[in-house]
Amino acid sequence: MSTIKAQLTADMKTAMKSGDKPRLATIRMLLAAIKQREVDERRELSDDEAMAILTKQAKQRRESIAQYESAGRDDLKAVEEADLEIIETYLPQPLSPEEVQAAVDEIIESEQATDLSQMGAVMKVARERLNGRADMAAVSQAVRQRLSA
Repeated sequence: MSTIKAQLTADMKTAMKSGDKPRLATIRMLLAAIKQREVDERRELSDDEAMAILTKQAKQRRESIAQYESAGRDDLKAVEEADLEIIETYLPQPLSPEEVQAAVDEIIESEQATDLSQMGAVMKVARERLNGRADMAAVSQAVRQRLSA
C-alpha cells in the first residue's frame, strides 16, 4: 500500500472516531478516486500516481470554486473550499513563483533550449520535476516567456 493511501486510511479512521463528517467525506472521496484507478488498471498505484490523483482533485476544486464564484453560489463555493483545504494537507508545499522561475531557468539550461520549438522537451522535464508542486499552466507560461525572449 502506498504511503499516501495508508495516510488517508489512517486519517479516515481518525475522522470517523472524532465525528468530523466533512473531513471524512473528503477523505473517502480521495480514497475512492485512488481505488477506482487501481481497479481500472488492476494494480496498486505508486505514491507518485496517487499524488497525481490528489493534484487532479485539487485542480478540480479550484476550477469549481472559480465557477461557483462567477455564478454567485457562495454556498457551493464554501463546500469546495473546505474540500480543497483538506486535500491540500496531503499535497507537498507548492513552490513560490520565484522558485518556479529558478527551476524553469535551470531546466532550460540543462536542456540547452534556445527557442519555442524546444518547448515540448522542456515541459516534459518540467512536468517530471515540478508536477504536484507547481501549477503547470504557470510553468508553461514561464517557459514560453523565457524561450521567446
